[in-house]
Amino acid sequence: MDSMNNKVVLVTGAASGIGRQSALTLAREGASVCVSDVDHEGGEETAQQIIDNGGKAIFVHCDVTNSDDVNAMVKATVDTFGRLDAAVNNAGISGSLVKRIHEVEDEVFDRIMSINVKGVWLCMKAELPIMLEQGAGSIVNIASVAGLIGAPKGAAYTASKHAVVGLTKSAAVDYAKFGIRVNAICPGYTETPMVTAITDENPVMQQITVRAIPMRRLGQPTEIAEGILWLCSDASSFVTGHQLVLDGGLTAT
Repeated sequence: MDSMNNKVVLVTGAASGIGRQSALTLAREGASVCVSDVDHEGGEETAQQIIDNGGKAIFVHCDVTNSDDVNAMVKATVDTFGRLDAAVNNAGISGSLVKRIHEVEDEVFDRIMSINVKGVWLCMKAELPIMLEQGAGSIVNIASVAGLIGAPKGAAYTASKHAVVGLTKSAAVDYAKFGIRVNAICPGYTETPMVTAITDENPVMQQITVRAIPMRRLGQPTEIAEGILWLCSDASSFVTGHQLVLDGGLTAT
């Protein structure tokens, strides 16, 4: 249980859901973790859970749409732990998943793009120079199955996650020769606060969603975190520019 031993990992959006579980899983495998989020209380709780389990962690408050925040987050990671071996760019929002394009307000579209796309862009922009200097690194961007298919009544979110996949592919090509791998995780419907907020508001949505998944259940954050762990670790050393789909068979139908 030490596939990340002596490695340093940064995880954004780590106050809950997939981000929190990823931070816990990476720490379990020996990584020192910088936990980041705009949710100060949730982020501190994630970091404390790691410490209570014998791991090393710090919490850094960060708005990923703000370049100064992002640069300070990366600097705090390196200042504390000495390097940056892997980064999980997970921070994101769903926005409106029940409206068609003409029903979505301009400000909602702008916010989704700012967090989901610009946030990933700014994080990579700050992370890559450190990895270039080291001559190695692994970046995992959290996209979605919505980055591979057209999701009904979710055009803005779908567009943002397609953009994350595109950023991932381009970065993978640009930085492969420098020893840096860039991959994406495309989770299907997963039991996280983001998804449960939608299904709690409209219980019929959960029934429809589960019926659409061949495995007939939502994914668990622990299952997504294991995929993230693999892409961060040396076990995936020949993998870059890849979109790892973890969706219970949803996109196979």
